Amino acid sequence: MNLANKLTLLRIILIPLFMVFALADFSHSDFWAALLFILAASTDGLDGYIARKRKEITNLGKLLDPLADKMLVTAALITLVEIGRIPSWISIVIIGREFLVTGLRGVSAAEGIVIAASKLGKLKTVIQIVALSALLLENYLTPFIGFSLGTWLLYLALIFTVYSGYDYVVKTFQKIKMM
Repeated sequence: MNLANKLTLLRIILIPLFMVFALADFSHSDFWAALLFILAASTDGLDGYIARKRKEITNLGKLLDPLADKMLVTAALITLVEIGRIPSWISIVIIGREFLVTGLRGVSAAEGIVIAASKLGKLKTVIQIVALSALLLENYLTPFIGFSLGTWLLYLALIFTVYSGYDYVVKTFQKIKMM
């Protein structure tokens, strides 16, 4: 197993550990949860960079990388709903978009169509990660800046999530129509 795939597996392994800290109730457990989340999220860009640089792109990596991303963001969203930091409807919209895109990718692949991840989709992921990190660190950030930066960033992430989902649907149907 190459280094890139090991980093992807590390991201998956860190998810339950992140959740334990996020749901725990001891001094600074939210800080440690945020740190684990940020560490796990940082492996996303790193594993892709390493795989491309070393020319070690594998089918396992192609499968696990997007799965690990979705698992991490979904775990964070559900955890933040559980601890009362975000409304459940936002989690449902964001997770629903991921199901929609994954389903469209499956249908497209069955038709022999590959729709690559767009820059908009990658930007959406970055904004989601930053927003979720800020929400996890809310107890530290809000007293310092005077408002919930995480909440503002979450709404920005929601806008990018919906728009990138719309963009993905349009591009998918345009490619299917061309066939």
